[in-house]
Amino acid sequence: MRDRPLILAPMEEVTDPPFRFFCKRFGADLMFSEFVSSEALIRGVNKTVLKLEIDPGEHPYAIQLYGRNIASMVESAIIAAAHKPDIIDLNFGCPVKKVALKGAGAGMLRDVPMMIKMTREIVRAVDLPVTVKTRLGWDHESRNIVQVAERLQDTGIRAISIHGRTRDQLYRGEADWTLIGAVKNNPRMVIPVIGNGDITSPHRALEAFDRYGVDGIMIGRAAIGRPWIFREIRHYLDTGQLMPPPLVSEQVDLILEHLNRVLRVREERKAIVSMRRFFAVAFKSLADFRETRIRLLQVTSLDEVIEVLDLIRNRWGDQPVYSSAPVTK
Repeated sequence: MRDRPLILAPMEEVTDPPFRFFCKRFGADLMFSEFVSSEALIRGVNKTVLKLEIDPGEHPYAIQLYGRNIASMVESAIIAAAHKPDIIDLNFGCPVKKVALKGAGAGMLRDVPMMIKMTREIVRAVDLPVTVKTRLGWDHESRNIVQVAERLQDTGIRAISIHGRTRDQLYRGEADWTLIGAVKNNPRMVIPVIGNGDITSPHRALEAFDRYGVDGIMIGRAAIGRPWIFREIRHYLDTGQLMPPPLVSEQVDLILEHLNRVLRVREERKAIVSMRRFFAVAFKSLADFRETRIRLLQVTSLDEVIEVLDLIRNRWGDQPVYSSAPVTK
């Protein structure tokens, strides 16, 4: 992997194969699966098993597992390893209620001894590198990531990714990179430390590397509807110059290609519904776009999608998607 890697963060119902394809095209250095439930995987639930499929062009690639039972997590790690990813990643950071309040994901931050034991057992069980993604702590009073990171490192993991918020924050407020920097600059830490949270522009990416010293950055929500962010950031890191943004017509072409890839694996209506999260953030800086956006979010057939996208291309196609690479708070 190249110096200062740019990593696609795992996101449930987002980082599926069609979306990963575009992030890879635009320069993501490491790809992550969607979240894989250990319990569903060992039961052979088809939807979950399909998440293990890897296209040869996606390597290096990590499968991320979550669960609260050590035996199930170990078994699922062995199953996932058989699909030949490059990394097995353990999700100790998902904050959503249906995961965290059941003791999995970020819920593991309330039982650090179990987290450590689970990680150690998985490291022993598989021959692949094991990594961890987690958060600063469960809440503001338990932001103990410096100590937790040390203990996780001692289990034999090969890298740690840290989202700069607590579980209680969910995705509210600004990510606290000072604690991510404290983990990286802890003299006991020798494994790579990857920072995550609010990397929404080339400027913020450069700050993460230069100010906080992280070994890599992970980009999540900012890539939704804007997979070229990886290309923008790489260009800025390499040259110090901002790339011109794509034109609206280019984004229309990208959305159509994305939708066509989704249509290969889903029936038409479900494919269109799954694309709404991308429609919602596309073209958001355009003037006088509100009514068209509402219409785009209400389409239910491929013909309707094409009709609205043609309207967008004809009216705004020669405009840049935004005035310059944005610095979003």
